Amino acid sequence: MSFQRFSARQMQALSWWCPGSPHEGKSALICDGAVRSGKTVCMGVSFIAWAMFRFDSQSFALCGKTIRSLRRNLVDSLLPLLTDLGFSCAPHLSENYVDVSCTGRSNRFYLFGGRDEGSPALIQGMTLAGVLLDEVALMPRSFVEQALARCSVEGSTFWFNCNPEHPQHWFYREWICKAGEKNALYLHFRMEDNPSLSPRMIARYERLYSGTFYERFVLGRWTAPQGLVYPFMTEDQFCGVPDGPFEEFQISCDYGTVNPSSFGLWARKDSVWYRIQEYYFDSRREGYQKTDEEHYRGLEDLAGNRPIALVLADPSAASFLETIRRHGRFRVLPAQNDVADGIRLTASALKEGRLRICRTCTDAIREFSLYRWNDAAQKDVPVKENDHAMDDIRYFAAHLSAEPSAFFAAALPRQGPPRPLDPRQGLQPARRPSPFVTS
Repeated sequence: MSFQRFSARQMQALSWWCPGSPHEGKSALICDGAVRSGKTVCMGVSFIAWAMFRFDSQSFALCGKTIRSLRRNLVDSLLPLLTDLGFSCAPHLSENYVDVSCTGRSNRFYLFGGRDEGSPALIQGMTLAGVLLDEVALMPRSFVEQALARCSVEGSTFWFNCNPEHPQHWFYREWICKAGEKNALYLHFRMEDNPSLSPRMIARYERLYSGTFYERFVLGRWTAPQGLVYPFMTEDQFCGVPDGPFEEFQISCDYGTVNPSSFGLWARKDSVWYRIQEYYFDSRREGYQKTDEEHYRGLEDLAGNRPIALVLADPSAASFLETIRRHGRFRVLPAQNDVADGIRLTASALKEGRLRICRTCTDAIREFSLYRWNDAAQKDVPVKENDHAMDDIRYFAAHLSAEPSAFFAAALPRQGPPRPLDPRQGLQPARRPSPFVTS
């Protein structure tokens, strides 16, 4: 990590609650904007410092879309920073909470995932003095509202951060557009608000994204998607099949009976995955339907004699998954099927060159030229046409991104007694400037 000063925007997020601040009486903090703009851990440090300054022996919640993503995006970076600031942090892995203490005070911070509509039950019944919702725009409204309802301790506040989504998103309409009514401080972050991000790195991110993703992740705007989902996948982006040998093979499958079935054969070489061949069967085009066994024979033909490490299959195709398992040749897993997240991951992998589509995959190339956003929808969804190879590619990209991560780093040993934190002087670290290199 490099050691950098804080920007003016970061200092606002760090000190808004301090005595004497013009925003001290606000009930909530909302930070949105570009990726890598320095809002996430900055808000995390501020949240913990506020909690420790205002409360003792209370419970708080740190919430992410999943506990894994919360640990990766926030907690892993936050705990060493807190230790440098003089806090003592005791993570409890199996119970998903962290005890934080400083200058005679101790509070407990629970970790929650707000993945789906069943998540509110996880937090229901708790009494909290505050909640931080990381990537709140990716959580169901029912979970967010349940978390806010748990904050019944006098003086409790709400802390939100996110990257922009669709302008019809409920959080944008109910919280960002109504920040004044909600007595919330709204801070919009740009990449330039992160001093540790060099102009060269900012330029790299600007090259990485295009279209809607550029508007949202680089410019930080709540923008509706338009046109092609992958507008950068022009003819020159497709490649020939590279010469072997390959290091590993996998297959991704989108299954249909009336709708087309699309299977992609992936081969890894020099850290790049190439979609070198495909199986694509459209019953409408061919004039007849295939059984699960016939589709399985198509899978066998696509694999040939290659050692297939894994088959990722459409999670809704229960009978086809069972057919693959029954034959016993392939290790098969149901794929992750979050469409919006999967499209983001696929776009990044294609732009960075970690995934390449070979010209042998003619139906995938055809779908890239037709796969469009549904402008009539009030959330990010593509038109449900020409999306079968797109789905199997998305399954594969999502699987590659879901590498297991460790729980989170244990707090570093403190050297000497902690120095009390004086909020009137800002958040000054106990021994050295705090590193800040996060999104």
